[in-house]
Amino acid sequence: MNSSPILIIPGEKKSIFFEIFFKSIKSKRFVSPLILVCNKKILDKEARKYKSKTKIELINLDQIVKKRLKKKRLYIINIKNHNSKNYIQECFSLAFKIIKKGLSSKLINGPINKTKTLKKKHLGVTEYVAKNFNQKKFAMLIYNDSLSVCPITTHLPIKLVSKKITKKLIKEKITIINRFYINILGFKPIIGVVGLNPHCESVLEFNEDTKIILPTVKLLRKRGIKISGPYPSDTIFMKNNIKKFDVIVGMYHDQVLTPIKTLFEYDAINITIGLPFLRITPDHGPNETMVGKGKSNPISLIKAISFLDKR
Repeated sequence: MNSSPILIIPGEKKSIFFEIFFKSIKSKRFVSPLILVCNKKILDKEARKYKSKTKIELINLDQIVKKRLKKKRLYIINIKNHNSKNYIQECFSLAFKIIKKGLSSKLINGPINKTKTLKKKHLGVTEYVAKNFNQKKFAMLIYNDSLSVCPITTHLPIKLVSKKITKKLIKEKITIINRFYINILGFKPIIGVVGLNPHCESVLEFNEDTKIILPTVKLLRKRGIKISGPYPSDTIFMKNNIKKFDVIVGMYHDQVLTPIKTLFEYDAINITIGLPFLRITPDHGPNETMVGKGKSNPISLIKAISFLDKR
């Protein structure tokens, strides 16, 4: 087990993250030091709201450099100006600095409102993080011990998806998935690939399923990857079918995220694979309508911390 500290960026000020965070740390099952990168006033206010008496120690970058952190302890690095428009970017910038210095290889970020915070500069937080590490080859894996999914394209308007589906992109994403499972989880995954069109058929002369997806699957199988498809997306997630796979790869975001959230709800984590470190976000959004109600499920964050704790 690597005792590298886990960095945690809570994300949006108005979200359910602090509620699930204080619920998650009650059990104290974590081993790695946890370092919150956020504003201390906000943290103290949220701790009072959720009646948390857990001690969280204020530290600085120098203390991390000198490795003065203890296992099973909580720390915070204070980002002072929480009223700044760039507050969340400042949280990320400091976390990125810590990672680039080799002081941590683990990052969890809470929910980010992509429209407000990232505006139109990035498709999503996954792309934002990857760009800050000059990483062009990466993938979004929604991970569960029983079944995971990965979309080839992420956060794209549906009318743009077919234009982005290429043999090169499919090969790239599936190679990243296969490598992640081998290097991090210790086994070769069995991968099922979903077609783009309903029933993998098209009334148009050009059918992406037969012209792009099928030849790519055959090529990857020849290279030793345990892969098959394309399969129709309306049947691949049936109970008997999902037992055959470790990962199901879809062509667009909601094609695979909708079924896995229906199957597992919050019992899944979003891992950005292909980065030089492990970055996870709990599989939920800000969920502003639930803020302060005390009813939010912490299981995704608990799973995220547990996953990083073991690596």
